[in-house]
Amino acid sequence: MIDENKRIIEKLLEKSKECFVLAIEIYNKPTIRYRVEGFALFICNAWELMLKAHLIRRDGLGSIYFKDNPTRTISLEGCLRKIYTNEKTPLRRNLEKIIELRNTSTHFITEEYEMVYIPLFQACVLNFVEKMNEYHSIDMTEIIPQNFLTLVVSMKALDEETIKVKYPQQIAERIINTKNELTPLIQENNSRFAIKVEHFHYLTKNRDEATSFVKIDNKAETGVKIIKQIQDVNETHKFTMKIACKEINSRLLKAGFQPIMNSYVFGLFNKVYGLKENPKFCYVHRQFSQPQYTYSIHAIDLIFEEIKKDPNNIVNNLKNSVKRRLNK
Repeated sequence: MIDENKRIIEKLLEKSKECFVLAIEIYNKPTIRYRVEGFALFICNAWELMLKAHLIRRDGLGSIYFKDNPTRTISLEGCLRKIYTNEKTPLRRNLEKIIELRNTSTHFITEEYEMVYIPLFQACVLNFVEKMNEYHSIDMTEIIPQNFLTLVVSMKALDEETIKVKYPQQIAERIINTKNELTPLIQENNSRFAIKVEHFHYLTKNRDEATSFVKIDNKAETGVKIIKQIQDVNETHKFTMKIACKEINSRLLKAGFQPIMNSYVFGLFNKVYGLKENPKFCYVHRQFSQPQYTYSIHAIDLIFEEIKKDPNNIVNNLKNSVKRRLNK
């Protein structure tokens, strides 16, 4: 039975990897117009197969079948309920919203869904890569290079008035209501639920490049700042402390070291190296009632390299450094 379970797990994971690749390729192929629907279908299949493999490994083959019907396997929703028992878990909520799209998109096929769902899609891709590695020790970046995991998206903003003119009332209302429902959820949740997509405006003197026109009034009460270099913190500082610790531990394992990163050790690095005070390493999200912090790849590189120098004594060295600072 153990060998049979192992064979089934391997088969599920091979299909899961193929579905994941199809989801990415469909979404990033510019000639496919209805890529949103295709992505939702294949990414859900990828998750369902991967999670079923995890359930079999954890709870046995019977865990993926209905108790009252042993010939029928549970759905993706059933897998989520078994594995992520807290219904408010951002990863579970992310997938449930994409499942809703998969189940209803055939009735409301519109290209505008792209700008509504792309933050959830990007988070879903990164969540899948993380869980495939956590549950099955499979590194998806060996199948799809890291840079191809970023989904291509049209940066055209969703304009409600245009939607109302372009589509019948029922479809227009559904798109707008979906957008209004998801927007606050994106703001409230972390990067496991959605990777935020933000729009920026820039000034150009070439009227042919402009999509709208403004004038600068020196007497105006409200000032503006012209930004010469634009950075998207969702890309430059996309790691929460928890995800950063996992990434560092993963690197340590691959390098043959014992994984030692946790919130306590990360806190020591924060104190000694002043990560939160350095914008190169940390971005402070002040739009929330309590500031939230996300970290850049530079912070991960710094911590990993410092641990490599003296892995056996790094924690004690950090502790001593903190004590010396407190005694000054």
